[in-house]
This record gives sequence, C-alpha cells and structure tokens, in this order.
Amino acid sequence: MKRLYSIFSLLFIITEFVSAQITLKIQAPAQTEVGRRIRVSYVANTQDVEDIQVGEFPGFNVVYGPSTSSSTSISMINGKTTQSSSLTFTYTVLATEEGKFTLPAAAIKVGGKTYKSGTSVIEVLPSSVHAQGNNQQSQTNRQQNNGSSRQRNQVSASDIGGKELYMTVSASKRKIYEQEAVLLTYKLYTLVNIQQIAGEMPQLDGFHVQEVDSKAQMSLKYERVNGRNYGTAIWRQYVLFPQKTGKLKVPSITFDSQVEIQNTSMDPFDVFFGGGSLSQIVKKSIVAPAIEIEVLPLPTPKPANFAGAVGKYTISGQLTPEQVNANDAATLRLTVSGQGNMKLMKAPKVNFPQDFEIYDPKVSDKTTNTSLGAKGNVVYDYVVVPRHGGKFNIAPVEFCYFDPEAQSYKTLKTDSFTIAVAKSKTTGSTNYHEQEDLKVLNNDIRYIKLGNIGNSESGSLFFGSMSYWMYYVISFCLFVLLLVLFNRQIKKSRDISGMRVLRASKAASKRLKTASKLMKQHQSEAFFDEVMKALLGYAGDKLNIQKSDLNKENVSASLQSFGVEQNLVDSYMNIISECEFARYAPGDPDATMEKIYASASNVINELDSAIKKK
Repeated sequence: MKRLYSIFSLLFIITEFVSAQITLKIQAPAQTEVGRRIRVSYVANTQDVEDIQVGEFPGFNVVYGPSTSSSTSISMINGKTTQSSSLTFTYTVLATEEGKFTLPAAAIKVGGKTYKSGTSVIEVLPSSVHAQGNNQQSQTNRQQNNGSSRQRNQVSASDIGGKELYMTVSASKRKIYEQEAVLLTYKLYTLVNIQQIAGEMPQLDGFHVQEVDSKAQMSLKYERVNGRNYGTAIWRQYVLFPQKTGKLKVPSITFDSQVEIQNTSMDPFDVFFGGGSLSQIVKKSIVAPAIEIEVLPLPTPKPANFAGAVGKYTISGQLTPEQVNANDAATLRLTVSGQGNMKLMKAPKVNFPQDFEIYDPKVSDKTTNTSLGAKGNVVYDYVVVPRHGGKFNIAPVEFCYFDPEAQSYKTLKTDSFTIAVAKSKTTGSTNYHEQEDLKVLNNDIRYIKLGNIGNSESGSLFFGSMSYWMYYVISFCLFVLLLVLFNRQIKKSRDISGMRVLRASKAASKRLKTASKLMKQHQSEAFFDEVMKALLGYAGDKLNIQKSDLNKENVSASLQSFGVEQNLVDSYMNIISECEFARYAPGDPDATMEKIYASASNVINELDSAIKKK
C-alpha cells in the first residue's frame, strides 16, 4: 500500500511539474496604422489545449480568427533526445482608430487548468496621406494605360523623390573636446520597399573612427512625419574621436540602394503569360548631408603624467608573486577600466627599482565599441626580473585622464607594491652569491671566467677536413628534404581547394534543408541567417574565397570576374539583401520565408549551371 501511495505521489509531482512549465505568450507588432491589417498570435508551448478565450480588441475589428497552426521539433544533444511542440492561435484584425491600445490577454485550458497570457501595447498611427495618394494614383494609371503593356513606360528611379526615401545624420554633441567621443547616427526614412543599401563612412581627416555594431539592434518601426507614416531604422552609427582642434567637417555620404516598386503599367494578364512583372527593382542614390563639429583644445597646461586618456576611468593593480628568487620573473598587472578613447591612450608609467630587468608591457584590449566610445577595460602586464636579493618597494602608479563632463584633469593612484627577492640558489663556476651582493647600475658587469682555459691544437684546420665535407653533404640532404615537403604541401593545398569546389553544391543544399526545417518551425531569424550562410558559403566554396574575405562585395566581384551574367549576379545579391532586411521588417514572416527560400534555391541552381559552363 505504501509503495502504491509513493507511485501516485510521484506521478502527481511529475504532473504538477509539467503543468507548471506550460506558457502562453502574445505576439504582435509594436506599431501599425489606421486601415492596416495585422496579425495577433497567442502561442502555447503545448498542443493539448482544450479551449481558448480572448477578450475584446479595442480600436480594432476582428477580420478573421482564430486560425490555428501547430509545430513539433525533435533535437538530439549528446545522445539525449528532447521534443517540444507548440500551438498558435492567430487573429487577423483591422485598425480602425489611432492611439495606443492594449491588446487583450488570452486564456487556455489544459488538463482542466487555466493558463493566461500577458497583454501587449500597440500604437496605431493615423492613415498615411502618402498611401492614400498612391492608391488614387494607381487607379488613375490603370485607367489611362489600356494599350499593350509592352509599349508602356517603365518606372524609373526619378519617380522616387526625396520625400519618399531619405537619410538624416545627427551628432550626440556639436561641441566637444579633443579626443572626446561623439556619436554620429545615420537614420533611414522610407515609404518604399528597400531591397539593398550599400555605403560606408569614407576616410575622415582629423578623426579616428570606430563603427558601433547597430545591425544586431536595428529594428524597423513607423514614425509619422508631415502626415506620412515612414518606416525608419538606425542604419549606421559611428563613434568619432577628433585628433585635432577647430571646426571639423564630416562630408556627406552617398548610399546606393535598390528599391522594389510596383509596375502599374503592366497588365496582370500579360504577366501571367510571361509578359513581364508586376514589380521591378530600380536603383536610387540616397545622400546623407554633411555635418560640422567644433573641437575644443584640452586645457593647458597639461599634467606631466597625462596619458592621453579622455573619458571616465578607474585603475587597479596587482603584483604576483610577491616573493620570488633572484632571476625569476614577477608580473605587475594594471587594469584601467571605464569608457572613452581607451584604444588610443598610452600605457601608465611604472617606476621600478633600478636593478630590475623590465620588458615592454603586454596589452590586452577587452573593450567593446559603444555609443559613448570604447567601454570595458585594458590590461597592462609588466613582466620584471629582479637580479639581486632584498626587499624592494614599487611606488604607487599614477594614471591621469581628462574628464569632459567635469572639464578638468583627474589623477588616480594605485597602492604601493612590495616584493621580497631571495638570493638565487643557482651556482656556477664562479661564486654567484658574491655576484648578487654587487649592485648593478647603468651597465651590466661581465665576470672574467676563472680556471684553466684550454688551448686548441696548432695545425688543426676545418677546411678540407672530414667535418667540412660532412657539413656540405648534410646541408644538401636537408635542402632536398625541404623541397619535397614543400611540394607535398602545395599539392595538399590544391586538393583542399578542389574539394571545396566539388562540395559547394552539397553544402549549400544541406544548409537549405536546415532552413526549410526552421521555416516550418516559424523561426524566422534563424531561417534568414541559414539562407545567407547557404548563399555566401556556396559562393565561397565554389569560387575558393577565404572565410576572412567572404562578404557581399567580394562575392559580387568574384562572380563578375568569373564571367557570370550581371542579371544573375544582381539576383543573387538581391536575395542576400532581402534576408538582411527581412529580419527586421514588419509584415508576414511566413510568406517572406517561403518567397526567399524558393528564390535562394533557384538562384543557386542557376549559378551552378552557369559556373559549370565556364
């Protein structure tokens, strides 16, 4: 009876544990506009849902729902198999009024118990004047263009004005000190569907430039400007460190973009029978304006111990070990932590005892680029070797920096360091302990070797001797051996390159299969990353491009130099750009994933056929 009771108790505990893991999450965009449809999804991490209840959607009309979809995934890690499943309830709703609204929570029943989701706040912007104008213009165009679609004018980049697509630039400060960090932000505003943007910061006179990794944080959201709802995104951010004073100018930057626009001159009937496309890609240049920054000189006189650091810092030090033998090494580690121009500052100066052998410090940069400059710490390891016994004191290390906020120089100090050095136990032909008692000043003192000095026999010559000929024979054999090894290494390298080329298609196919599984699991970000790896990896293997050089620019240039047609190269690069942009773009990720997956498979097959013909 007790055993039966224990089994029931164990089953009850397991059931309670499993049920405690059940979650229900709401997924919805953060913004939309009046008249636009969006999807609101409630995702449960189980498929054993008996019922779902959802409250009212204030500010929205429910167009359809709930539609349900389920997914199951099985993974094996270190021989252990795990399985997860989910059930998604999706509502399609239409925004009817502007303002901020709270999307309702949902409640599900699983095993007789109720589980609730959280709520989500969404901002509804007014309907875009631009969107209305485009709809009216599209209707007018369709009425005026009733002739043959092949004779109608194509849409060009000139049809996209500066109000439809532009870039702004802003500086966190317009007046700064020399070496003080200033953040430059390039922000994109668009009313059109951008497929690709290319453009980098040019070499700047008078600035040290560090790019902030804003791509991982980039998100596309709506912003209302002059009655229009623009899609906006922080496109690039750079931290500038001025290296000279005066009014310095950051020149304008031209970004080359590719925009997908609707081709209203085409008849859908002609498109169906291969007569054209309802959309086309046009090239458009976006010019970000120049900006001027005033740089003030650092206050004078500068302290003698100023290390060139500008920002906010702390310093700490540690000596290890504190007890050593003479001629053994010790390490003084100084750690400078903070935020500012850490990649440009000099190492702190340390005053070691005069008879210590000192090596140049090893510098370990453990900083990351942020919007306020480099942040983290820089470690300086000073290796020293005391040559004589005794107790030595190392004075506190000073670190002087300029604080732009306080507009003054500040000096930090570490504690002093004490090291006890025992006399070396090493002995030699001379009395080493007597040598340790001798203080070495500016020059090393060399001791005269005592004892018998052997004389070489007169008349013994190396030239023409057996040793002389053996030296040449051994040298020749080593030369031949090195030549053989060098040739084998060349053949091995060629074999590796050849294997990469042969396996390119197979590796790309394997990645696309992984992407297909991710698509079925609705993991959009992982899907787009895997497709990009398949595309870039295929080109890298097929064209034998090293991983360190594997980027869009090098791939495009290599394909062109290989003789691949330009339209095929453009299609290939457009799909890569679509993957980059789709990760952050709003809309239906499932439809986008299906489109990109089909396009990626087709373009790899076409490239494979084109390269084989060369």
